[in-house]
Amino acid sequence: MSNTVRVRFAPSPTGPFHIGGARSALFNYLEAKHTGGTFVVRIEDTDQKRSTRESEENIKEALRWLGINWDEGIDVGGPDGPYRQMERLDIYKKYTDKLLAEGKAYYCFCTPEELEAEKEAQLAKGETPVYSGKCSHLSPEQVQQYLKEGRPYVIRVKTPKNETLEFDDLVRGHVAFDSNKVGDFVIVKSDGIPVYNYCVVMDDALMHITHVIRAEEHLSNTPRQLVLYKALGFPVPTFAHVSLILGKDKKKMSKRHGATSVQQYRDLGYLPQAIDNFLALLGWTPDSDQEIFSMEELCQQFSLDRVAKNPAVFDIEKLNWINFHYMKELDEDQLLEICLPHLQKAGYASDQPSHDERTWLKQMCSAMREHVQYGAQIVDAAKVFFTEDYQPENEETAAVLKEETAPAVLKMFRDELEALDEVTAETVQPLFKKIQKGLKVKGKFVYMPIRVAVTGVMHGPDLNVIVALMGRDKVISRLNASGLIAD
Repeated sequence: MSNTVRVRFAPSPTGPFHIGGARSALFNYLEAKHTGGTFVVRIEDTDQKRSTRESEENIKEALRWLGINWDEGIDVGGPDGPYRQMERLDIYKKYTDKLLAEGKAYYCFCTPEELEAEKEAQLAKGETPVYSGKCSHLSPEQVQQYLKEGRPYVIRVKTPKNETLEFDDLVRGHVAFDSNKVGDFVIVKSDGIPVYNYCVVMDDALMHITHVIRAEEHLSNTPRQLVLYKALGFPVPTFAHVSLILGKDKKKMSKRHGATSVQQYRDLGYLPQAIDNFLALLGWTPDSDQEIFSMEELCQQFSLDRVAKNPAVFDIEKLNWINFHYMKELDEDQLLEICLPHLQKAGYASDQPSHDERTWLKQMCSAMREHVQYGAQIVDAAKVFFTEDYQPENEETAAVLKEETAPAVLKMFRDELEALDEVTAETVQPLFKKIQKGLKVKGKFVYMPIRVAVTGVMHGPDLNVIVALMGRDKVISRLNASGLIAD
């Protein structure tokens, strides 16, 4: 086998692109880039009932959005195509015919009822259910007769008896299986379509894949694949089975833990560089305390020997923290681009904003930057500008307006605001000092009541910025509505 590392990502296009699949793709990509190897993407679409081209497009789009680009495979091409399994059926048939001719595989005509009865009998004896292999004893004449009669059949591979199927996994260490618990398994179904374990072995071998990096749930497939590598005479690649991703409750990641697909995170306004950074740290540990990594840094530092055996816990708070870091690096235009779809969906922005509206939205998003960890959060952060639901959020907040000096502060601020020629962040800022001096009160007794009367909350962006964004009329209307100003 070549010394050049060749890895692959081979998703089944049967639904939304799961975040766990994205991590597998990322680990393969990083290993290829770190070693100067080749990253191949192919599609495993033999599950014809569930596979769709729409799902395939979703996977490809998600990979490109994440910056995980492939060197060979679907759309890109390469010397080892085609890169969809259903376009490789002739290749698989050639190897199936070879296995049959060499006596390494055989036709099995057992009915589902016979197989079920056999399984039940084995379970009743406390044995691991494996196929008895009785069809392997059929004579060539019997096989031809059954085929001539049109009996349904599958094709099974002969698994060696009393052998240890073993390999050294780069993550799990030495792994061994008893071949007697594997049995003669099906490699071609009754509809003529080869099964996953069979296709994946031929694809990996014929595409010269040197390292198979995949999720731990595939570990149980490996003994069957080892049987097939040997039967077909192919070299066995190096395996690395990466731990599962668990929710905070230590159960396998699922919808109950929140968003599970890449598209959902994209729709929520997360940034691809944050998703990459976060996924890399799900199972891989850098050799420093660094937590923020560019893709270039990940490619330089990633190595399989620092991938942990233990399951990785999906911590949404950690993802939000990482995403917030990248959100802060966006300029005003980029920030608006992330936030605008969410503002439009909430009815807070026009479908086609005018120049003036875009300018205001840009300023508003920038003002709210410190309160938005991902795009969708802008809706809650910006709500105060668009709704009349700005009453004090709790008793502690309401208490601010009960301070003895609050009525005088609100009245003076209103009067000063009315007197301004132009309301901007720069013209509003001096008013607070003027009120402090005029009423002889400390700063917090000026800022707090104004903020609560206008926004309903005690904390937020600079108050002069909020007032300027909200505009004179709305701010004065809210000050008057507080019921504290007696004219």
